[in-house]
Amino acid sequence: MAEPKKKQLRTIDAPFVALGPSGVAIRDRLKNLTPADEKVLRLIGEHLGRLASRDLAERCRDGNGHTTDTWAARKQGLTAGSSSRWAGSITKASHDQWALSRRCQAARIQNLEAGVRTLMHRLSLSLGEKGTKRAAGGYRTRGEWFQKTRRLAVLEHRLGVARAEREAGVVHVVRGGRKLLNTRHNLDAAKLTEAEWRQQWEAERWFLAADGESGKRFGNETIRITPDGEVSIKLPTPLAHLANAKHGRYILTSRVAFAHRGAEWADRVEANRAVAYRIHYDVQRGRWYLTAAWQKPVVQTVPLEAARAAGMVGVDTNADHFAAYRLDPHGNPVDDPRRFFYDLSGTADHRDAQIRHAITRVLHWTKQCGAAAIAIEDLDFTAEKTREKHGRKKRFRQLISGIPTGRLTARLVSMAAEQGLSIVAVDPAYTSMWGDQHWRKPLTTPRRKMSRHDAAGIAIGRRALGHPIRRRTAPPRDDQSDRRGHRTVQAGPEARGREGTRPPVTERAHDARRRTGTQQGTRETSASKTVRDARSVGQWVQDSLLLTD
Repeated sequence: MAEPKKKQLRTIDAPFVALGPSGVAIRDRLKNLTPADEKVLRLIGEHLGRLASRDLAERCRDGNGHTTDTWAARKQGLTAGSSSRWAGSITKASHDQWALSRRCQAARIQNLEAGVRTLMHRLSLSLGEKGTKRAAGGYRTRGEWFQKTRRLAVLEHRLGVARAEREAGVVHVVRGGRKLLNTRHNLDAAKLTEAEWRQQWEAERWFLAADGESGKRFGNETIRITPDGEVSIKLPTPLAHLANAKHGRYILTSRVAFAHRGAEWADRVEANRAVAYRIHYDVQRGRWYLTAAWQKPVVQTVPLEAARAAGMVGVDTNADHFAAYRLDPHGNPVDDPRRFFYDLSGTADHRDAQIRHAITRVLHWTKQCGAAAIAIEDLDFTAEKTREKHGRKKRFRQLISGIPTGRLTARLVSMAAEQGLSIVAVDPAYTSMWGDQHWRKPLTTPRRKMSRHDAAGIAIGRRALGHPIRRRTAPPRDDQSDRRGHRTVQAGPEARGREGTRPPVTERAHDARRRTGTQQGTRETSASKTVRDARSVGQWVQDSLLLTD
């Protein structure tokens, strides 16, 4: 009889310590602005916004034929209507926007290709044919099969158009955002009037951003902020008549004081190191904000062994909470699981605040536990939520779409670096399945309710520590434990009690005496006395066997 084929598991990538943040951004509100200040800011934003729109259109027309000569020509044309530094900031923003659109275009092509492959595979199967865990089966009915043929034709057409556009260097960019543009046709659903929408649209298309320059006064010649918080702006040439200071500059009445990282920002400004600034207007709140940003050297990560020295906190990321479990250096779960909930419904600002608050609680709990690192899955669902891949599993697609993967990773790495913690990324393969198989039931007690996500946190932590996920290996055959090694893989040879939950020999002997009663205890005592007397005279006597019922 042929043996059943074993399931082929994919290769598990080794864990690694994630690199620290490479940049910093802080924000403060521009308070107590006069009507004259707001008028000047609006005029600057509108004027530079028109120039930025024109430059972005020229960059998109250049496509793949862009060269340094065309870049210099565009910058020279913008300088006459603004200044050389404003022109440099505008052209750089256009290049960044075009590059972002190209990356999004490549991701869309990859998504379309995956959908076409899945549809072609399922259409090639018989109706009702069962699938596997790695590939879906055939469609259920003839009608569904026909509808999927139409869907395949649509995707193939879209894929052909996207490939042709990529080869030609064509991208589609909307200054102000495509979402806000489409809102114009759904004002009732957005609860906006046409005037309110127009105000938001114009504010989003303004341009008030300047790149920093190291070696220049306070790190930026265009938007300059002194260490005491005074904000001055170099006016574009057509608006130079609005200046209220020397050299065509306008000084705002508002002063900024960054509450977060203020000392770090002041050190950079006083040393004349580059700091980029951006001024933007929040229409819904009616407030002006200033954002300061600068680059920093990538934080040197600690070695993986150093991160493992004090144990690990394994964190399983879910659609509505973090499931965290603390593990010691040997991979043993300590205390009870912890869950940190968040709500990702509502506006983008609300979702971002929920994520930051949950991460803050995870970091504080990790510090209290004494661990030096957090283990998290290296998740990427960009290609795993298509309707072609998961078919009718709409709720599952919504579930994985709701998990904050990209933003969570960026937030967690940057916030953990400030707390002196390291982030260890592990391969997410089989963590939920194996954690539930090996850890959920053994750790469940009347007072501890274990979920599948809590068990996954243990699996993630053990993989980050370099231990297998399963609790114990199979016991050795017969009495060959000395030659085959001990049965546990949870602790090293030097750890006491690593044989598991089996009680020591002395405790088993005491239990045996209690089971056999007083007479057996007397026989054992007399035998032990004989052995001691024989050993005292230098004779070797074998211990008597312990007889039990």
